[in-house]
Amino acid sequence: MNKSFIAIIPARYGSTRFPGKPLALLGGKPIIQRVYERVAPLFDDTLVATDDQRIIEAVRAFGGKAVLTSDRHRSGTDRCWEAYTKCGKPYDIVVNVQGDEPFIHRSQLEAIKRCFDSPQSQIATLVKPFDKGCPLEMLQNPNSPKVVINDQGYALYFSRSVIPYLRGKQPSEWSSLQTYYKHIGLYAYTVETLREITSLPQSPLEKAESLEQLRWLQAGYRIKVAQTSEETIGIDTPDDLNRAEQFLAHEEEM
Repeated sequence: MNKSFIAIIPARYGSTRFPGKPLALLGGKPIIQRVYERVAPLFDDTLVATDDQRIIEAVRAFGGKAVLTSDRHRSGTDRCWEAYTKCGKPYDIVVNVQGDEPFIHRSQLEAIKRCFDSPQSQIATLVKPFDKGCPLEMLQNPNSPKVVINDQGYALYFSRSVIPYLRGKQPSEWSSLQTYYKHIGLYAYTVETLREITSLPQSPLEKAESLEQLRWLQAGYRIKVAQTSEETIGIDTPDDLNRAEQFLAHEEEM
């Protein structure tokens, strides 16, 4: 049976490092519009979930759909659940697309949708292999979580540390000897699973690493992992926006 998918794009106005980020212009369009236009053609419905009326108005101005949600949510997952309850129509799968990923690829979205070809899938996410031989500093960056995956394609663990540790090998050699996976924060959930995980209390592992997906693993949920070879540019700071402008110019020339 074909499953129905809704993409929900959480977009907070009050980012600590970049206030008003969703409305910042990238190539003459608000960042949130760039994300929406990439996502909407691939889903049965697309909805921006925000805590600010200014974002609601901007989304509606370009013809998109948006819903106002609480400003007290701890995570984008919680915001997605509230938005889903307000969307007015049932769907099978909710895909949580970050509102600061204006270059997300069609292939990445399709890959995460395919995870639900299996009726056993509860949650899905995306990873990208680190380049072989990449500098150790890239692996050690705590802002780039790593994930280890089992033989069936499910996540075993996520960490801000380098996992796995290669005993008896020099750290400078690790990326040449082992495939490491960088987590990309794109999630999808069955509606029932999304309802359940948003009612879970924070877990000790989640608090230790500040990674909400560890709450789900610790509670016994399985996270299916899709892989991508495509690189994207997330926007966390005004400097990132400058780099994104250059990336967009290059993309439009191709």
